[in-house]
Amino acid sequence: MDSHCNQEVPQPGLHNIGQAAKASGVSAKMIRHYEAIGLIEAARRTDAGYRLYSERDVQVLQFIHRSRVLGFSLEQIKTLLALWQNKQRASKDVRAMARQHIAELDEKIASMQAMRRTLEQLAKRCHGDDRPDCPILDDLSLG
Repeated sequence: MDSHCNQEVPQPGLHNIGQAAKASGVSAKMIRHYEAIGLIEAARRTDAGYRLYSERDVQVLQFIHRSRVLGFSLEQIKTLLALWQNKQRASKDVRAMARQHIAELDEKIASMQAMRRTLEQLAKRCHGDDRPDCPILDDLSLG
């Protein structure tokens, strides 16, 4: 049997990229991207070059996934990961990051609500019939 085939099956406690993706909720493509940008450490490799991930690696990917779901940027996640891995951290630092992110989300929500109100007003002014005049397009052309 050729050793290439033996290397495709991960050892106990290790996951190939597909298994790590499924277990963490992070796509294989994003796992490779996170590795390329240094957000996660480079994966161990088999002799055939296949990536192998430990349970700890999967936990890190789960942490990243949950952080992304909550809308944190990759830069913020990098900081959060460092805080998570530093057992000497001060929880006030993490709380400050969360509070700052809440403020950013509030700004985005307010901006999106303003966009929605504007579009609602424009849609109400549009007749929506077969005529060519359209206040929506007129407003967009004002740039």
